[in-house]
Amino acid sequence: MSHDVIILGAGPAGANAALAAAESGLRVALFDQQPEAGGQVWRAPLPGLSMPSSPELSSGDALRARLAASAVECRLGRTVWSVGSHFRVDAVGPDGNEHVEAPRLIAATGAHERVVPFPGWTLPGVIGLAAATVLLKSHGALPGQRVVIAGCGPLLVAVAAGVLKGGGTIAAIADLAGPSDWLRALPALASQPRLLARGAGWALKIGGARVPVLFRHGVRAAEGDDALSRVSLAPVDAEGAFIAGPERVMEADALCVGHGLVPGAEVPRLFRVAQAFDRQRGGFVPKLDAEGRTSLNGLYACGDGVGLRGALVAEAAGRLAGLACAHDAGALTAATFASVSAPAREAIGQARAFSDAMADMMALRPAQVAAIPPETTVCRCEDVTRADIESAYADGARDMNQLKQFTRCGMGPCQGRFCGDVAAEILAAKVGSREEVGTFTARPPLRPVALADLLGSFDYSDIPIPPPAPL
Repeated sequence: MSHDVIILGAGPAGANAALAAAESGLRVALFDQQPEAGGQVWRAPLPGLSMPSSPELSSGDALRARLAASAVECRLGRTVWSVGSHFRVDAVGPDGNEHVEAPRLIAATGAHERVVPFPGWTLPGVIGLAAATVLLKSHGALPGQRVVIAGCGPLLVAVAAGVLKGGGTIAAIADLAGPSDWLRALPALASQPRLLARGAGWALKIGGARVPVLFRHGVRAAEGDDALSRVSLAPVDAEGAFIAGPERVMEADALCVGHGLVPGAEVPRLFRVAQAFDRQRGGFVPKLDAEGRTSLNGLYACGDGVGLRGALVAEAAGRLAGLACAHDAGALTAATFASVSAPAREAIGQARAFSDAMADMMALRPAQVAAIPPETTVCRCEDVTRADIESAYADGARDMNQLKQFTRCGMGPCQGRFCGDVAAEILAAKVGSREEVGTFTARPPLRPVALADLLGSFDYSDIPIPPPAPL
Protein backbone atom coordinates (compact mmCIF):
# COMPACT_ATOMS: atom_id res chain seq x y z
CA MET A 1 0.00 0.00 0.00
CA SER A 2 1.90 3.00 -1.31
CA HIS A 3 -0.84 5.46 -0.35
CA ASP A 4 -2.52 6.40 2.91
CA VAL A 5 -5.85 7.27 1.31
CA ILE A 6 -7.54 6.92 -2.06
CA ILE A 7 -10.13 9.49 -3.10
CA LEU A 8 -12.68 8.82 -5.82
CA GLY A 9 -13.94 11.96 -7.54
CA ALA A 10 -12.10 15.22 -8.25
CA GLY A 11 -15.02 17.62 -8.00
CA PRO A 12 -15.38 20.26 -5.27
CA ALA A 13 -15.69 17.62 -2.53
CA GLY A 14 -13.07 15.11 -3.62
CA ALA A 15 -10.43 17.64 -4.68
CA ASN A 16 -10.71 19.54 -1.40
CA ALA A 17 -10.58 16.28 0.55
CA ALA A 18 -7.40 15.38 -1.33
CA LEU A 19 -5.79 18.75 -0.67
CA ALA A 20 -6.66 18.68 3.04
CA ALA A 21 -5.34 15.14 3.49
CA ALA A 22 -2.14 15.89 1.57
CA GLU A 23 -1.53 19.12 3.48
CA SER A 24 -1.81 17.05 6.67
CA GLY A 25 0.97 14.74 5.52
CA LEU A 26 -0.93 11.81 4.01
CA ARG A 27 0.03 10.17 0.73
CA VAL A 28 -3.02 10.69 -1.49
CA ALA A 29 -4.16 9.18 -4.78
CA LEU A 30 -7.01 11.06 -6.46
CA PHE A 31 -9.04 9.34 -9.21
CA ASP A 32 -11.52 10.85 -11.65
CA GLN A 33 -12.96 9.79 -14.98
CA GLN A 34 -12.51 13.24 -16.50
CA PRO A 35 -9.09 14.36 -17.78
CA GLU A 36 -9.22 17.50 -15.61
CA ALA A 37 -10.37 18.07 -12.03
CA GLY A 38 -13.41 20.18 -11.28
CA GLY A 39 -16.36 17.84 -11.48
CA GLN A 40 -19.64 18.83 -13.04
CA VAL A 41 -19.79 22.23 -11.30
CA TRP A 42 -16.30 23.40 -12.27
CA ARG A 43 -15.87 21.35 -15.44
CA ALA A 44 -12.85 22.31 -17.52
CA PRO A 45 -13.17 23.20 -21.22
CA LEU A 46 -11.90 20.72 -23.76
CA PRO A 47 -8.14 21.02 -24.45
CA GLY A 48 -7.39 23.88 -26.81
CA LEU A 49 -10.85 25.37 -26.45
CA SER A 50 -10.99 28.95 -25.18
CA MET A 51 -14.09 29.72 -23.13
CA PRO A 52 -15.38 33.10 -21.90
CA SER A 53 -14.60 33.91 -18.30
CA SER A 54 -17.17 32.85 -15.71
CA PRO A 55 -17.21 32.36 -11.92
CA GLU A 56 -17.38 28.58 -12.41
CA LEU A 57 -14.38 28.55 -14.77
CA SER A 58 -12.36 30.77 -12.43
CA SER A 59 -13.14 28.55 -9.43
CA GLY A 60 -12.24 25.45 -11.42
CA ASP A 61 -8.96 26.92 -12.65
CA ALA A 62 -8.02 27.89 -9.10
CA LEU A 63 -8.75 24.39 -7.86
CA ARG A 64 -6.76 22.79 -10.65
CA ALA A 65 -3.81 25.09 -9.92
CA ARG A 66 -3.90 24.12 -6.23
CA LEU A 67 -3.89 20.43 -7.11
CA ALA A 68 -0.99 20.90 -9.54
CA ALA A 69 1.06 22.60 -6.81
CA SER A 70 0.22 19.97 -4.18
CA ALA A 71 1.62 16.55 -3.30
CA VAL A 72 -1.62 14.86 -4.43
CA GLU A 73 -1.04 12.10 -6.98
CA CYS A 74 -3.73 12.88 -9.55
CA ARG A 75 -4.83 9.87 -11.56
CA LEU A 76 -7.23 11.60 -13.90
CA GLY A 77 -8.80 10.19 -17.03
CA ARG A 78 -9.33 6.87 -15.22
CA THR A 79 -12.54 4.87 -15.16
CA VAL A 80 -12.84 3.18 -11.76
CA TRP A 81 -14.81 0.00 -12.36
CA SER A 82 -14.31 -1.88 -9.10
CA VAL A 83 -13.56 -1.21 -5.45
CA GLY A 84 -12.86 -4.29 -3.36
CA SER A 85 -11.60 -5.49 -0.02
CA HIS A 86 -8.71 -3.62 1.57
CA PHE A 87 -9.97 -0.67 -0.51
CA ARG A 88 -8.38 -1.98 -3.68
CA VAL A 89 -9.37 0.31 -6.54
CA ASP A 90 -9.29 -1.11 -10.08
CA ALA A 91 -9.31 1.37 -12.95
CA VAL A 92 -8.73 1.59 -16.67
CA GLY A 93 -6.67 4.56 -17.81
CA PRO A 94 -4.54 5.81 -20.68
CA ASP A 95 -1.91 3.13 -20.00
CA GLY A 96 -4.33 0.25 -19.47
CA ASN A 97 -5.27 -1.51 -16.25
CA GLU A 98 -4.06 -0.27 -12.89
CA HIS A 99 -4.91 -0.84 -9.28
CA VAL A 100 -4.10 0.88 -6.01
CA GLU A 101 -4.74 -0.12 -2.40
CA ALA A 102 -4.89 2.00 0.74
CA PRO A 103 -6.13 1.56 4.31
CA ARG A 104 -8.63 4.41 3.83
CA LEU A 105 -10.92 5.54 1.03
CA ILE A 106 -13.03 8.67 0.53
CA ALA A 107 -15.95 8.41 -1.91
CA ALA A 108 -16.77 11.78 -3.47
CA THR A 109 -18.50 10.59 -6.61
CA GLY A 110 -21.06 13.37 -6.99
CA ALA A 111 -24.59 13.06 -8.31
CA HIS A 112 -26.28 12.27 -11.61
CA GLU A 113 -29.35 13.89 -13.01
CA ARG A 114 -32.89 12.66 -12.79
CA VAL A 115 -35.37 12.87 -15.65
CA VAL A 116 -38.88 11.70 -14.85
CA PRO A 117 -39.95 9.94 -18.08
CA PHE A 118 -42.65 11.25 -20.40
CA PRO A 119 -43.73 10.19 -23.90
CA GLY A 120 -40.94 10.97 -26.36
CA TRP A 121 -38.19 11.53 -23.81
CA THR A 122 -35.91 9.10 -25.68
CA LEU A 123 -36.08 11.08 -28.94
CA PRO A 124 -32.81 12.55 -30.30
CA GLY A 125 -32.78 16.19 -29.27
CA VAL A 126 -34.01 15.55 -25.72
CA ILE A 127 -31.17 15.86 -23.20
CA GLY A 128 -30.83 16.45 -19.48
CA LEU A 129 -30.14 19.84 -17.96
CA ALA A 130 -26.84 18.57 -16.58
CA ALA A 131 -25.89 17.24 -20.01
CA ALA A 132 -26.67 20.66 -21.44
CA THR A 133 -24.27 22.26 -18.96
CA VAL A 134 -21.53 19.91 -20.19
CA LEU A 135 -22.09 21.08 -23.76
CA LEU A 136 -22.09 24.72 -22.71
CA LYS A 137 -19.21 24.65 -20.21
CA SER A 138 -16.86 22.11 -21.69
CA HIS A 139 -17.60 22.08 -25.42
CA GLY A 140 -18.81 25.63 -25.99
CA ALA A 141 -21.71 24.14 -27.97
CA LEU A 142 -25.44 24.79 -27.91
CA PRO A 143 -27.86 21.88 -27.39
CA GLY A 144 -29.93 23.29 -30.27
CA GLN A 145 -30.87 26.51 -32.00
CA ARG A 146 -34.42 26.72 -30.65
CA VAL A 147 -34.59 25.23 -27.18
CA VAL A 148 -37.29 24.41 -24.63
CA ILE A 149 -35.99 24.24 -21.05
CA ALA A 150 -38.10 22.35 -18.53
CA GLY A 151 -38.01 20.81 -15.08
CA CYS A 152 -37.18 22.24 -11.69
CA GLY A 153 -34.41 23.78 -9.65
CA PRO A 154 -31.60 26.28 -10.27
CA LEU A 155 -30.28 24.55 -13.40
CA LEU A 156 -33.29 25.90 -15.31
CA VAL A 157 -32.03 29.47 -15.19
CA ALA A 158 -28.36 28.48 -15.43
CA VAL A 159 -28.91 26.54 -18.67
CA ALA A 160 -31.22 29.23 -20.05
CA ALA A 161 -28.58 31.91 -19.44
CA GLY A 162 -25.95 29.72 -21.09
CA VAL A 163 -28.08 29.14 -24.18
CA LEU A 164 -28.74 32.86 -24.55
CA LYS A 165 -25.06 33.66 -24.04
CA GLY A 166 -24.18 31.19 -26.79
CA GLY A 167 -26.57 32.81 -29.25
CA GLY A 168 -29.43 30.30 -29.07
CA THR A 169 -33.15 31.00 -28.89
CA ILE A 170 -35.32 29.79 -26.03
CA ALA A 171 -38.88 28.92 -27.04
CA ALA A 172 -40.02 28.65 -23.40
CA ILE A 173 -39.00 27.76 -19.87
CA ALA A 174 -41.41 25.40 -18.09
CA ASP A 175 -40.87 25.38 -14.32
CA LEU A 176 -42.66 22.83 -12.12
CA ALA A 177 -42.43 25.34 -9.27
CA GLY A 178 -44.61 28.40 -8.97
CA PRO A 179 -43.70 32.01 -8.09
CA SER A 180 -44.83 31.39 -4.51
CA ASP A 181 -42.30 28.54 -4.19
CA TRP A 182 -39.45 30.84 -5.20
CA LEU A 183 -40.69 33.61 -2.91
CA ARG A 184 -40.86 31.17 -0.02
CA ALA A 185 -37.25 30.16 -0.69
CA LEU A 186 -36.02 33.76 -0.99
CA PRO A 187 -34.94 34.26 2.66
CA ALA A 188 -32.83 31.11 2.49
CA LEU A 189 -31.35 32.14 -0.86
CA ALA A 190 -30.49 35.53 0.59
CA SER A 191 -28.18 33.81 3.07
CA GLN A 192 -25.75 33.45 0.15
CA PRO A 193 -25.87 36.90 -1.48
CA ARG A 194 -23.17 36.12 -4.05
CA LEU A 195 -25.10 33.13 -5.42
CA LEU A 196 -28.38 35.01 -5.21
CA ALA A 197 -26.89 37.88 -7.21
CA ARG A 198 -25.63 35.46 -9.86
CA GLY A 199 -29.09 33.88 -10.14
CA ALA A 200 -30.71 37.31 -10.34
CA GLY A 201 -28.33 38.21 -13.16
CA TRP A 202 -29.37 35.12 -15.07
CA ALA A 203 -33.03 35.98 -14.51
CA LEU A 204 -32.47 39.50 -15.84
CA LYS A 205 -30.90 38.08 -19.02
CA ILE A 206 -33.89 35.78 -19.47
CA GLY A 207 -36.31 38.63 -18.93
CA GLY A 208 -34.38 40.91 -21.26
CA ALA A 209 -34.62 38.30 -24.01
CA ARG A 210 -38.42 38.14 -23.47
CA VAL A 211 -38.33 34.41 -22.91
CA PRO A 212 -41.78 33.00 -21.98
CA VAL A 213 -41.57 31.54 -18.46
CA LEU A 214 -44.40 29.12 -17.67
CA PHE A 215 -44.58 28.50 -13.95
CA ARG A 216 -46.29 25.32 -12.72
CA HIS A 217 -45.91 23.66 -16.13
CA GLY A 218 -44.40 20.33 -17.12
CA VAL A 219 -43.64 18.39 -20.29
CA ARG A 220 -46.66 16.42 -21.44
CA ALA A 221 -44.82 14.93 -24.43
CA ALA A 222 -41.91 15.38 -26.82
CA GLU A 223 -42.82 14.76 -30.45
CA GLY A 224 -41.09 14.27 -33.77
CA ASP A 225 -40.48 11.68 -36.46
CA ASP A 226 -36.76 10.86 -36.31
CA ALA A 227 -35.82 13.65 -33.91
CA LEU A 228 -37.47 16.23 -31.69
CA SER A 229 -39.54 18.87 -33.45
CA ARG A 230 -42.27 19.80 -30.94
CA VAL A 231 -42.73 19.93 -27.17
CA SER A 232 -46.15 19.86 -25.52
CA LEU A 233 -46.31 21.72 -22.19
CA ALA A 234 -49.24 21.52 -19.77
CA PRO A 235 -50.11 23.00 -16.36
CA VAL A 236 -49.42 21.03 -13.17
CA ASP A 237 -50.39 21.36 -9.53
CA ALA A 238 -48.01 21.92 -6.63
CA GLU A 239 -47.23 18.19 -6.49
CA GLY A 240 -46.35 17.94 -10.17
CA ALA A 241 -49.53 16.23 -11.39
CA PHE A 242 -51.13 17.48 -14.60
CA ILE A 243 -54.32 19.49 -14.16
CA ALA A 244 -56.97 20.89 -16.49
CA GLY A 245 -55.77 23.82 -18.54
CA PRO A 246 -54.57 24.80 -21.98
CA GLU A 247 -51.63 22.91 -23.43
CA ARG A 248 -48.96 24.77 -25.34
CA VAL A 249 -47.07 23.22 -28.24
CA MET A 250 -43.63 24.70 -28.86
CA GLU A 251 -41.59 24.15 -32.02
CA ALA A 252 -38.05 23.23 -30.95
CA ASP A 253 -35.03 21.23 -32.04
CA ALA A 254 -33.83 20.65 -28.47
CA LEU A 255 -35.46 20.01 -25.11
CA CYS A 256 -33.27 20.36 -22.02
CA VAL A 257 -35.12 18.79 -19.11
CA GLY A 258 -34.21 17.78 -15.58
CA HIS A 259 -36.02 16.99 -12.35
CA GLY A 260 -33.28 17.24 -9.79
CA LEU A 261 -30.31 15.03 -8.98
CA VAL A 262 -29.71 11.60 -7.47
CA PRO A 263 -26.70 10.97 -5.20
CA GLY A 264 -24.10 8.69 -6.77
CA ALA A 265 -23.64 6.53 -3.67
CA GLU A 266 -22.64 3.31 -5.47
CA VAL A 267 -19.32 2.92 -3.63
CA PRO A 268 -20.75 3.10 -0.07
CA ARG A 269 -23.57 0.85 -1.25
CA LEU A 270 -21.02 -1.60 -2.62
CA PHE A 271 -19.63 -2.00 0.91
CA ARG A 272 -23.15 -2.44 2.38
CA VAL A 273 -22.75 0.48 4.79
CA ALA A 274 -25.76 1.73 6.74
CA GLN A 275 -27.99 3.96 4.64
CA ALA A 276 -31.30 5.78 4.88
CA PHE A 277 -33.86 7.20 2.46
CA ASP A 278 -33.98 11.00 2.46
CA ARG A 279 -36.26 12.52 -0.17
CA GLN A 280 -34.86 16.02 0.31
CA ARG A 281 -31.30 14.76 -0.22
CA GLY A 282 -32.18 12.90 -3.41
CA GLY A 283 -32.83 9.31 -2.33
CA PHE A 284 -30.91 6.66 -0.42
CA VAL A 285 -27.75 8.07 1.15
CA PRO A 286 -25.18 6.54 3.51
CA LYS A 287 -25.42 7.39 7.18
CA LEU A 288 -22.44 9.54 8.17
CA ASP A 289 -21.10 11.11 11.30
CA ALA A 290 -20.36 14.85 11.38
CA GLU A 291 -16.94 14.34 9.74
CA GLY A 292 -18.00 12.06 6.88
CA ARG A 293 -17.26 8.63 8.37
CA THR A 294 -19.52 5.79 7.25
CA SER A 295 -20.41 2.74 9.33
CA LEU A 296 -17.39 0.91 7.84
CA ASN A 297 -14.06 1.72 9.43
CA GLY A 298 -11.79 3.49 6.95
CA LEU A 299 -14.52 4.44 4.49
CA TYR A 300 -15.50 8.11 4.27
CA ALA A 301 -17.91 9.91 1.93
CA CYS A 302 -18.66 13.53 1.11
CA GLY A 303 -20.24 15.83 -1.46
CA ASP A 304 -23.43 15.40 -3.43
CA GLY A 305 -22.82 11.65 -3.60
CA VAL A 306 -24.04 11.42 0.00
CA GLY A 307 -26.91 13.91 -0.26
CA LEU A 308 -27.63 16.96 -2.36
CA ARG A 309 -26.25 20.08 -0.74
CA GLY A 310 -24.49 21.93 -3.56
CA ALA A 311 -20.94 23.04 -4.25
CA LEU A 312 -20.54 25.27 -1.20
CA VAL A 313 -21.24 22.45 1.21
CA ALA A 314 -19.33 19.96 -0.95
CA GLU A 315 -16.13 22.03 -0.72
CA ALA A 316 -16.31 22.30 3.05
CA ALA A 317 -17.49 18.73 3.62
CA GLY A 318 -14.68 17.45 1.42
CA ARG A 319 -12.08 19.35 3.42
CA LEU A 320 -13.63 18.10 6.66
CA ALA A 321 -13.53 14.47 5.48
CA GLY A 322 -9.90 14.84 4.38
CA LEU A 323 -8.94 16.26 7.76
CA ALA A 324 -10.90 13.56 9.60
CA CYS A 325 -9.08 10.93 7.58
CA ALA A 326 -5.74 12.51 8.53
CA HIS A 327 -6.76 12.64 12.18
CA ASP A 328 -7.81 8.98 12.18
CA ALA A 329 -4.51 8.06 10.51
CA GLY A 330 -2.60 9.75 13.32
CA ALA A 331 -1.33 12.65 11.22
CA LEU A 332 -3.28 15.26 13.22
CA THR A 333 -3.71 15.50 16.96
CA ALA A 334 -7.20 15.98 18.36
CA ALA A 335 -6.45 19.60 19.22
CA THR A 336 -5.03 20.37 15.77
CA PHE A 337 -7.95 18.62 14.08
CA ALA A 338 -10.45 20.65 16.09
CA SER A 339 -8.67 23.87 15.15
CA VAL A 340 -8.13 23.30 11.43
CA SER A 341 -11.59 21.79 10.86
CA ALA A 342 -13.49 24.65 12.51
CA PRO A 343 -13.72 26.83 9.36
CA ALA A 344 -15.15 23.92 7.35
CA ARG A 345 -17.78 23.22 9.99
CA GLU A 346 -18.71 26.89 10.05
CA ALA A 347 -19.00 27.02 6.25
CA ILE A 348 -21.32 24.02 6.25
CA GLY A 349 -23.55 25.65 8.84
CA GLN A 350 -23.69 28.93 6.93
CA ALA A 351 -24.64 27.22 3.67
CA ARG A 352 -27.25 24.88 5.14
CA ALA A 353 -30.29 27.13 4.60
CA PHE A 354 -29.39 27.80 0.97
CA SER A 355 -28.65 24.16 0.19
CA ASP A 356 -31.86 22.98 1.89
CA ALA A 357 -33.95 25.40 -0.16
CA MET A 358 -32.41 24.23 -3.43
CA ALA A 359 -32.74 20.58 -2.44
CA ASP A 360 -36.43 21.11 -1.69
CA MET A 361 -36.90 22.55 -5.19
CA MET A 362 -35.32 19.45 -6.77
CA ALA A 363 -36.91 16.74 -4.62
CA LEU A 364 -38.75 14.03 -6.54
CA ARG A 365 -42.49 14.69 -6.73
CA PRO A 366 -44.43 11.40 -6.33
CA ALA A 367 -47.45 12.79 -8.19
CA GLN A 368 -45.26 13.53 -11.20
CA VAL A 369 -44.14 9.91 -11.25
CA ALA A 370 -47.74 8.74 -10.87
CA ALA A 371 -48.60 10.67 -14.06
CA ILE A 372 -46.19 8.64 -16.24
CA PRO A 373 -48.31 6.88 -18.89
CA PRO A 374 -48.18 3.04 -18.77
CA GLU A 375 -46.55 2.63 -22.20
CA THR A 376 -43.74 5.11 -21.44
CA THR A 377 -40.20 3.72 -21.22
CA VAL A 378 -38.64 4.04 -17.77
CA CYS A 379 -35.45 2.01 -18.24
CA ARG A 380 -34.21 3.04 -21.65
CA CYS A 381 -31.25 0.64 -21.61
CA GLU A 382 -33.55 -2.40 -21.45
CA ASP A 383 -36.80 -0.87 -22.83
CA VAL A 384 -38.74 -1.44 -19.61
CA THR A 385 -41.99 0.52 -19.40
CA ARG A 386 -44.05 1.62 -16.43
CA ALA A 387 -46.56 -1.10 -17.35
CA ASP A 388 -43.74 -3.69 -17.20
CA ILE A 389 -42.82 -2.54 -13.68
CA GLU A 390 -46.42 -2.74 -12.49
CA SER A 391 -46.80 -6.14 -14.15
CA ALA A 392 -43.73 -7.34 -12.26
CA TYR A 393 -45.36 -6.20 -9.03
CA ALA A 394 -48.50 -8.15 -9.94
CA ASP A 395 -46.26 -11.19 -10.49
CA GLY A 396 -44.72 -10.84 -7.02
CA ALA A 397 -41.80 -8.40 -7.25
CA ARG A 398 -41.60 -6.50 -3.97
CA ASP A 399 -38.13 -4.99 -3.98
CA MET A 400 -35.72 -3.53 -6.50
CA ASN A 401 -33.60 -6.65 -6.92
CA GLN A 402 -36.70 -8.72 -7.62
CA LEU A 403 -37.80 -6.07 -10.11
CA LYS A 404 -34.43 -6.40 -11.84
CA GLN A 405 -34.82 -10.18 -12.03
CA PHE A 406 -38.35 -9.94 -13.42
CA THR A 407 -37.78 -7.18 -16.00
CA ARG A 408 -34.00 -6.55 -16.47
CA CYS A 409 -34.64 -2.97 -15.32
CA GLY A 410 -31.27 -1.58 -14.21
CA MET A 411 -29.17 -4.18 -16.03
CA GLY A 412 -28.04 -1.93 -18.90
CA PRO A 413 -24.89 0.16 -19.28
CA CYS A 414 -26.05 2.76 -16.75
CA GLN A 415 -26.50 0.03 -14.09
CA GLY A 416 -29.73 1.65 -12.91
CA ARG A 417 -28.28 5.09 -12.21
CA PHE A 418 -30.82 6.84 -14.45
CA CYS A 419 -33.87 4.60 -14.07
CA GLY A 420 -33.50 3.27 -10.53
CA ASP A 421 -34.91 6.23 -8.64
CA VAL A 422 -38.08 6.53 -10.74
CA ALA A 423 -38.54 2.77 -10.99
CA ALA A 424 -38.30 2.52 -7.20
CA GLU A 425 -40.90 5.26 -6.81
CA ILE A 426 -43.32 3.38 -9.11
CA LEU A 427 -42.80 0.12 -7.23
CA ALA A 428 -43.01 1.84 -3.83
CA ALA A 429 -46.43 3.24 -4.74
CA LYS A 430 -47.59 -0.37 -4.90
CA VAL A 431 -45.54 -1.88 -2.07
CA GLY A 432 -45.88 0.95 0.44
CA SER A 433 -42.60 2.83 0.88
CA ARG A 434 -39.17 3.45 -0.62
CA GLU A 435 -37.59 1.85 2.43
CA GLU A 436 -39.43 -1.40 1.69
CA VAL A 437 -38.41 -1.61 -1.97
CA GLY A 438 -34.83 -0.53 -1.25
CA THR A 439 -32.21 -0.10 -3.99
CA PHE A 440 -30.46 -2.19 -6.59
CA THR A 441 -27.53 -4.07 -5.08
CA ALA A 442 -24.32 -2.38 -6.17
CA ARG A 443 -21.88 -4.62 -8.02
CA PRO A 444 -18.83 -4.18 -10.21
CA PRO A 445 -18.41 -2.91 -12.83
CA LEU A 446 -19.32 0.45 -11.35
CA ARG A 447 -18.95 2.01 -14.80
CA PRO A 448 -19.08 0.41 -18.23
CA VAL A 449 -15.64 -0.60 -19.48
CA ALA A 450 -14.69 -2.27 -22.75
CA LEU A 451 -13.57 -5.87 -22.40
CA ALA A 452 -10.67 -5.08 -24.73
CA ASP A 453 -9.44 -2.44 -22.26
CA LEU A 454 -9.43 -4.98 -19.44
CA LEU A 455 -7.73 -7.70 -21.49
CA GLY A 456 -5.07 -5.55 -23.16
CA SER A 457 -3.07 -6.99 -26.05
CA PHE A 458 -1.91 -10.57 -26.00
CA ASP A 459 -1.30 -13.56 -28.25
CA TYR A 460 -3.12 -16.81 -27.69
CA SER A 461 0.23 -18.55 -27.49
CA ASP A 462 0.87 -16.51 -24.33
CA ILE A 463 -2.06 -18.14 -22.51
CA PRO A 464 -0.78 -20.93 -20.23
CA ILE A 465 -2.64 -24.19 -20.89
CA PRO A 466 -2.45 -26.76 -18.09
CA PRO A 467 -1.75 -30.36 -19.05
CA PRO A 468 -4.83 -32.54 -19.34
CA ALA A 469 -5.90 -34.37 -16.21
CA PRO A 470 -5.08 -38.08 -16.18
CA LEU A 471 -7.95 -40.37 -17.05
